[in-house]
Amino acid sequence: MDEARVQDFWNTHPCGDDIVGGLHEGFDDDYEKFFASYDHWRYRQERHILECLDEVDWRGQRVLEVGLGQGAESEQLIKRGARWSGLDLTPESVARVRTRLALRDLAYDDLRQGSVLATPWPDDSFDIVFSHGVLHHVPDIRQAQAEIHRVLKPGGRLVVMLYARRSLNYQVSIRLVRRAALLAAYPVRSRVAPDTMLGRHLANAEEAGLGHYLALDNFVHRSTDGPLNPFARVYDLRDVERDFPDFVVERAHQTYMHAPPLPVHGLPGAGRLGWHLWVHLKARAT
Repeated sequence: MDEARVQDFWNTHPCGDDIVGGLHEGFDDDYEKFFASYDHWRYRQERHILECLDEVDWRGQRVLEVGLGQGAESEQLIKRGARWSGLDLTPESVARVRTRLALRDLAYDDLRQGSVLATPWPDDSFDIVFSHGVLHHVPDIRQAQAEIHRVLKPGGRLVVMLYARRSLNYQVSIRLVRRAALLAAYPVRSRVAPDTMLGRHLANAEEAGLGHYLALDNFVHRSTDGPLNPFARVYDLRDVERDFPDFVVERAHQTYMHAPPLPVHGLPGAGRLGWHLWVHLKARAT
């Protein structure tokens, strides 16, 4: 897996576009209307995000956000007092976030398009690096975490959301339910509409070979952010310690009950099986 494929996917499928119709599909390039619609969906669907952000005192902190999506959290961090800089692999996301912040008249330090594998800032530039739902899509995660460590000041923090291995979504929905559904539908795949989620999975399976496609290490890529997504990982704390050796885990929790097609979305009191693993890490001394 190379970074160029990841970049191409997210540049042509910006995070959340398919949920609210896409900037160019129904909004007629009306950015303000699009951002308002996206934020309304996001913080209704994932209400926990704002609560998790409020666990950190961002005021006056030099913050680098890695992976920007539509800029919803970028706006929230700036409003919470962060001296914000942003980095995204895709020019589409950078353009959208620049537009969002201009529309909302929000001041920030810097915004750049580039790779976390070669983070374009000097050593010791930031107090906090924040990344929500992005680093699990980076194939060379060891290099990414080394670069994050480099641009953090001594003792700086990394606050990250990663997909959770010990979740209902991964352990039941992805590993069992979705693979079983695909296996059952494969013999009648010609009758399934190709433009549906199942139809796209079936087309992938036919191209790759059913056995190869259903192998869990491959299937997880296609079962986190749609069947075209080229790369994704899932994490527990042991995986975090392995892939982020330049950091020490300070605290972590899981939240966001979400495991389609199981009817459990938003189920209260089930955080330990949630799909989102939030981890606060401290940079090791060099």
